[in-house]
Amino acid sequence: MASRLNNISPELQEAYSACVKMAHSHYENFPVASRLLPKYLRRSVAAIYTFARTADDIADEGEYTREQRLERMTRFESNLYDIQYGKPPSEPLFMALKHTVESFNLPIQLFYDLLTAFRQDILKSRYQNFSEVHDYCHYSANPVGRLLLHLSGQATQENLQLSDYICTGLQLINFIQDVEIDVCTKDRCYIPTDELTNFGININDIKSRLRTEQYRELIDLQIKRAESIYNQGLNLSSNLPGFFGFEIRYIIACGQRVIHKLKKRKKIYQRPRMHKIDLVWLFFSTLFTKPISPTAIDPLLEQL
Repeated sequence: MASRLNNISPELQEAYSACVKMAHSHYENFPVASRLLPKYLRRSVAAIYTFARTADDIADEGEYTREQRLERMTRFESNLYDIQYGKPPSEPLFMALKHTVESFNLPIQLFYDLLTAFRQDILKSRYQNFSEVHDYCHYSANPVGRLLLHLSGQATQENLQLSDYICTGLQLINFIQDVEIDVCTKDRCYIPTDELTNFGININDIKSRLRTEQYRELIDLQIKRAESIYNQGLNLSSNLPGFFGFEIRYIIACGQRVIHKLKKRKKIYQRPRMHKIDLVWLFFSTLFTKPISPTAIDPLLEQL
């Protein structure tokens, strides 16, 4: 199968190369399409990432009205219909995506689910309760994990459920990291409105970088819930074989490390970053049958 997937036209190879370039050009707290994966898998992961990244940019980037963003999203989505109904795509991204979808028999609905979330970002900026936030994660994050499992041939019912926990947890972690950015630059808040009210916090408090015990308790609640959901999926680490399994274990360890940094940060608005020493430490700890605790690196970092 690998040899067949690697034997592609120069035009398709160029389309994939553009996706890999985009995947490696954006900062993330975990590896995307790393060299741990075989080339044919790496470029397909990059195509999926580029699809999601491009749709996300349509929803958020640039000076566009809501109507213009919705129109651009509809045009973007029409390329999925072309793939679904066998029409040759004209854009490089969708050339690569079509090849990936057909080569691995990926469920096309998962891509539509992602666009549901990005379209929701255009239309919705407040979430009344956590049930609404959790529903958003179902569309914005879980499809990515499910697609990766289908790519690797590991999409069992158990693995899909565990992946949903990991992906929802990662999405919630991202919300916590970017609370101020989302509120100030996008007027969007993923902290449930009812919880803001319960802690006596409003959107203007966040915009003014409020630092009160109530706000810290509110954020601690978000972290605790994200960690609880994330931990429910940790068994996925032991279910996946080969280099793909290693990469997923590495990503999971990176997520645990970010949670730890969120819990330990002194400045409530400071976005934790994964430094090279974090990534190297987690990489080598993942090589062990029993991974080293993601907190064991702290004493070394304190000396730097």
